[in-house]
Amino acid sequence: MIRFDSVSETCLMVMLADEIDLDLTPLIARLASQIDADFTNQLIDIVPAYTSILIHFHPDKVTERLLRERVQLCYERWQGKSRHTGGKLIELPVYYHPEVGPDLVSLAEVKGLSIDEVIALHSGQIYTVCAIGFAPGFAFLASVDEAIAMPRHAEPRLSVAPGSVGIANQQTAVYPSQSPGGWQIIGNCPKSLFNPQQEPMTPFQVGDQVRFQPVDRTAFQSLGGEIWPHWK
Repeated sequence: MIRFDSVSETCLMVMLADEIDLDLTPLIARLASQIDADFTNQLIDIVPAYTSILIHFHPDKVTERLLRERVQLCYERWQGKSRHTGGKLIELPVYYHPEVGPDLVSLAEVKGLSIDEVIALHSGQIYTVCAIGFAPGFAFLASVDEAIAMPRHAEPRLSVAPGSVGIANQQTAVYPSQSPGGWQIIGNCPKSLFNPQQEPMTPFQVGDQVRFQPVDRTAFQSLGGEIWPHWK
């Protein structure tokens, strides 16, 4: 059931569920895209997430009531329809190795798996972009196989290398830039995933799908990847 919450006089929260449901991702992506297209000049920003859409708007250009009515109409029209996201498939090369994935060995040991089995499980499925946030270009991807799901570190690292591929519970993601972080790092993607000088600045949109492709050290470095010696 859809629910509207007024966050402020310029911000409306649309809630579509209270718990994460990947079946909702196509609908959330489609709703956000339609509202963005319909009210392009009236919006400041629109942020789709796992269960919600946050709409920042110009109150002198559009009313909250009109936004609610439009969202409600689209929701009633599309609820229960196709689960296909309509998003694009993004393929990302990943070098899975302890020299760029400091948690790869420990994760395999805890799970009773070999490193090759961890790599096969992580790269063997297609993930859905469910939300974008935390840092520019940081896409939350769901969901990893339960056999390799691991919680975040109790104490986050002070510095995680750009391109680091991590796992947190059943989510996975790539850190687009150097930052603090507590995810279990198992590899590194040499592809740039955020550039403020380009449009779009990041390749990800909610509803897109991502597939990881294992590459060896030579290919990783030829694609611009760097061995990160500064884990803290």
